[in-house]
Amino acid sequence: MRTIVRYNRIPSLVARYASLPAAAPRYAAPAVNVTEDEKAYSLELAAPGFRKEDFTIRLVQNQLTISARREEKPEEKGGNYTRREFGYGAFERSFRLPARVDAEQIKAAYVDGVLKLELPKKEEKKPETRQIAVA
Repeated sequence: MRTIVRYNRIPSLVARYASLPAAAPRYAAPAVNVTEDEKAYSLELAAPGFRKEDFTIRLVQNQLTISARREEKPEEKGGNYTRREFGYGAFERSFRLPARVDAEQIKAAYVDGVLKLELPKKEEKKPETRQIAVA
């Protein structure tokens, strides 16, 4: 009879982070959903715990870069002690956009921990059809 053994991946993650220099920022790239319809592309990026002021969205040529940075310094005082715990989070994701995206009409909103971007498509110019008379 064989026994099912679970493989624990946590030690490998710990080993990976332990090998980083102490000053290196630790972050995880957030999950992204990309959908397309006939009028636009939509990106939904899961980033709970951030504020809309924490995000920077840049578009250079056809490269869309979304980044965010937050830093928290909560402090708790009581009796003879003061406790501080620092919280830091940052990420950056980049996407190559199709030429059909209308860069001037891109909209972004941050609601309930999800950053939503709407990337409207440009209207395609249909080739002009004309009748040519035979002489």
